[in-house]
Amino acid sequence: MAEENKPAENKQEFQLQKIYLKDTSFETPNSPEIFTENWVPDVNIELQTAGKSLADDVHEVVLSVTVTTKVGDKTAYLVEVHQAGVFTLSGFNDSERSHMLGSFCPNILFPYAREAISDFVGKGGFPQIMIAPVNFDALYAQHVQQQNSENVTEEPVH
Repeated sequence: MAEENKPAENKQEFQLQKIYLKDTSFETPNSPEIFTENWVPDVNIELQTAGKSLADDVHEVVLSVTVTTKVGDKTAYLVEVHQAGVFTLSGFNDSERSHMLGSFCPNILFPYAREAISDFVGKGGFPQIMIAPVNFDALYAQHVQQQNSENVTEEPVH
C-alpha cells in the first residue's frame, strides 16, 4: 500500500561540532609564601553558563567555572575556565532547545572544564582539586523557576 500524503516528521538532530577553551586564568597572588601555610583550604566554586546563536540551528554554549581557594584570609589560587562548545540543534521546540542549551550542553562541557582546572592547580604547585559532578538539570530547573517567578506580575487592585 502506497503511503499517502503524510506530513514529514519533525526529526530532532543534535550534533557536537567543536569543544574549545575560550578563556582561562590562573592566579597565585600569595605564592610562594602560601606554600608555607598549614594547608586547610576553603574552596568556593562558581558556575555560570552563557550562549549565543551563531546561525540557524547552530549555537555556542560557554560554561564558566571559577574556583577560589583560600587558606585563612589569604587567596592561595584563583582559577577561571571558560569552556565552550559549538552545537547544532534542529527539530526542537523552544522549550526543548532551551533545556538542551541550558543543561545538556553544559553537562557535556563540564568534564573538560574540570580537567583544565585540575591541570592548572597541579601545575601551580597545589594539591589537585577534585570537583564533584554537577546536576545541570537541577540548576536549569532552578533557573527556569526563578525566571518564571520574576515574570509573574501582580494583578492590579480595583
